[in-house]
Amino acid sequence: MAVKRIVVVEDEEDIMELICFNLERENYAVVRAASGEEALRHIGQELPDLILLDLMLPELDGLEVCKRLKQDLRTQSVPIVMVTAKGEEPDIVAGLELGADDYITKPFRPKELVARVRAVLRRSSRATPESVNAIRIHDLEIHPGRREVKCKGKVVDLTFTEFQVLYTLAQRPGWVFTRYQIVDAVRGESYPVTDRSVDVQIVGLRKKLGKAGRYIETVRGVGYRFRESA
Repeated sequence: MAVKRIVVVEDEEDIMELICFNLERENYAVVRAASGEEALRHIGQELPDLILLDLMLPELDGLEVCKRLKQDLRTQSVPIVMVTAKGEEPDIVAGLELGADDYITKPFRPKELVARVRAVLRRSSRATPESVNAIRIHDLEIHPGRREVKCKGKVVDLTFTEFQVLYTLAQRPGWVFTRYQIVDAVRGESYPVTDRSVDVQIVGLRKKLGKAGRYIETVRGVGYRFRESA
């Protein structure tokens, strides 16, 4: 089995050493970057299997790095785990909005960090979106490989998380998902985001879909479902 390559982006030397020591002990190949610019250079030269990204970086911060990576077709599928002292809900939601796959707050336990890394790598090694067929339902076309949504032939500009929520619901029309099931489906495993965050995603998604937003129904006291009939 090929050794997994992980880019660690962290400007605090002691934390960098702690992370790298524990990852290398698990036989991961680690590439170090002390700034956002250095990280982008490394990633551009050779795509890693995963990126551990601090948010509070000098000059180019972690959110901007994440945004650039998710907007680039070449790098948008590389999983990103944010590791940061900014643990308030708005920070977590911002990371999710940009496409982060997990979020670890400082201080952290090294064993937990390694476990979360394993979990994200395990999820990313499953069937790729390109191998999944497009969903055509009502006025919508959802292309997981291209991460593209069209409504009556026109492209709808969705964030990473909005796309994941829509794709999750549309795969099983009529099926009721609780808010926590949506978080689990989008992120793969338990994730420290409140159910209110899901409501925010749904509101934004309905607004962008326009009239097609009516296909996403609220099931009072339970969650959401994608309407089976138009």
